[in-house]
Amino acid sequence: MAKKRSGGGLTGTQQAAKFLGVSVLAGAVLAGIALPAAGALGLAAKGTVEGFDEIPSNLKTPPLSQRTKILDSEGGLIATVYSRDRTVVPIDKISPYMQKAIVAIEDGRFYEHGAVDLKGVLRAINRNAQSGGVSEGASTLTQQYVKNVFVEEAGDDPEKVAQATQQTIGRKVRELKFAIQVEEELGKKKILENYLNITFFGQQAYGIEAASQRYFSKHAADLNLGEAAMLAGLVQSPSRYDPVNDIEEATKRRNVVLQRMADVKDISQAEADEAKAAPLKLKVKAPKNGCITAVSGAGFFCDYVRKTILTDPVFGKTAEERQKLWNLGGLTVRTTLSPRAQAAANEAATAKVDKDDPVAASVVQVQPGTGKILSMGQSRPYGLDPKKHETTLNLGVANRMGGSTYGFQVGSTFKPFTAAAALEKGISPAQTYTTPWKIELEKSSFRTCKGSPSGYDKWELQNELEEEAGTWDMTGALGKSINTYFALLEQQTGLCETVQMARKLGYERGDGKPIEENASITLGGEVSTPLSMASAYAAFANRGLYCTPVAIESVKAANGDKLNVPQTKCTRAMSDRTADTINQMLKGVVEDGTGTKAGLSDRDNAGKTGTTNDRMDAWFVGYTPNLSTAVWVGDDVGEKDTSMFRITIGGEYYPKVCGGCLPGPIWKIAMTGALDAGQTPSFNTVSVPRAEKPGDKEKEGDQGPNKPGKPNKPRDGKPGDRRPNVPGITLPPGIFD
Repeated sequence: MAKKRSGGGLTGTQQAAKFLGVSVLAGAVLAGIALPAAGALGLAAKGTVEGFDEIPSNLKTPPLSQRTKILDSEGGLIATVYSRDRTVVPIDKISPYMQKAIVAIEDGRFYEHGAVDLKGVLRAINRNAQSGGVSEGASTLTQQYVKNVFVEEAGDDPEKVAQATQQTIGRKVRELKFAIQVEEELGKKKILENYLNITFFGQQAYGIEAASQRYFSKHAADLNLGEAAMLAGLVQSPSRYDPVNDIEEATKRRNVVLQRMADVKDISQAEADEAKAAPLKLKVKAPKNGCITAVSGAGFFCDYVRKTILTDPVFGKTAEERQKLWNLGGLTVRTTLSPRAQAAANEAATAKVDKDDPVAASVVQVQPGTGKILSMGQSRPYGLDPKKHETTLNLGVANRMGGSTYGFQVGSTFKPFTAAAALEKGISPAQTYTTPWKIELEKSSFRTCKGSPSGYDKWELQNELEEEAGTWDMTGALGKSINTYFALLEQQTGLCETVQMARKLGYERGDGKPIEENASITLGGEVSTPLSMASAYAAFANRGLYCTPVAIESVKAANGDKLNVPQTKCTRAMSDRTADTINQMLKGVVEDGTGTKAGLSDRDNAGKTGTTNDRMDAWFVGYTPNLSTAVWVGDDVGEKDTSMFRITIGGEYYPKVCGGCLPGPIWKIAMTGALDAGQTPSFNTVSVPRAEKPGDKEKEGDQGPNKPGKPNKPRDGKPGDRRPNVPGITLPPGIFD
């Protein structure tokens, strides 16, 4: 034990002990090593430090958080996302200059000492005592690495980070014991590699590879002497020596490192002087993080992939496990996105709807038979700046996946579901109904799946035009979108059977709630999403087999292990005969019905138009045997309830928007761009029975509300908000084209 000097002064060691800095802690470490069997170290308040031998020494090094790469189906990079920008590289991929520079400036005797540098401790104690403060530390590079492990494990939790970095003797002693373990298990070369991969270099760059890319736009293996010295100098204080913000201070620090390298004989003095004289030549690469940086307009799809990993149980049983996986990163996520289809969707969504229009467009494409989502395009760009009309609201998907609150009423695009349910029940396509322009039905005649009536009042509905009165069969009624026909067809088929068919086709509301069993569902009174509709119609193309939509093909972890990913589940929604019949009938829609402006002339194609009450939403959903596409146009804000009457969209004036006159042409652009001209598969041909003279006075019909009036106002004015059809509220059923 040191003695007091004459005059009541303290020795250098005792004077240093009043600081809670490295020198005090190093003294504690020395005492602990010298007397490991003596129990508590006794250099702090009682109970703050355990017996050295009792401290656990099994340091569990957490995997380092790294950047995740999201790729398209061809391997092209869509976006890079990370909680910490890091790319782990082996020591042989790190410039020798960098290895020497970091050792020289942080721990010059790294290769000569063990976990603790006793000579460095004594030197630090003496210098700190002379200065009256903590002017020099004694932590070895190994100890710094251990500290960084604690910080990495703390993640972004401020409280845990504070605990990992608190200046206490207890933490320092634990840090030392773990350092001893690391020295024994890893060896110097691996410790240096780990240190260079874990350390923070400022500008959001963790690890030497990310730092090299950030400041010099090159790999860590290619760093020259001056560049390596600058990066090594950053470690002590990434903010103070940041060359992006203070080139002069960074240059001074670089020169300190260069001189230190010369002093320890890593380089000659001449080399140091030459490097000092050279100016810093930065080639800064701005951080690119998140779906906001996605290429090819794939930001919405990128965000859907992120949401999939965060919500699908295949990536972890709990939300916490999935979030940890995402934050850890280092994943290579290969997706289903087709670059060609995405380009076509982007072009289509913006070709006829401008980003600053009062309404927006959404285009979603799905591959029949696989459920693969090939594209997601919108007229408003993905981003955070409302002044640029950017949004992160994905209009194509459900609320839980980043979409609107409820989804959007689908109008007459629902009618094929009723037709499919009717065919499955044995009703012939030649079934006819003779109706006037306007009819009235008893809601009690429509029974829910529980056997109760859907209502007790009367349901008044009408067709778009007064001249749409006469006799119709199923094919003619689909082609001209006759509301009265489908109300009667649903009555004969059964409301429950109609709803069950929709469920088999994966039809879901945007808010995830069960489908409401109301009579008006056949005319599109329920809400849904473009992804749901594209996937449902893909089942028609796939001859009755519905496949759940998927966005991810494979995921590799940082260590190369393959992770499980969501798989599409294909189930039979209807017989192949029913699907073939629907395909033939919906061909009539694009050939001589309400969707003629959407029709493709070079291949088999089919689809259905849809327009809701007061032109709030307009749809075209259609497909070929190998591609299904849903297009929606409408009010994406929900606060103004924009009716698409007498409106200018994309620079073109529309007296009234209809499913065939705006979404239809958008659909045609998307399909034409996505499809290969050399691949033109055909629908399976079946004979579809027709009535002898269906469709008296047939004319294009687009909307048929039973009476004027807007849908209910949004509940809370959130983007995409639209109150769905709910029990107790009479929703105008013409929803409808």
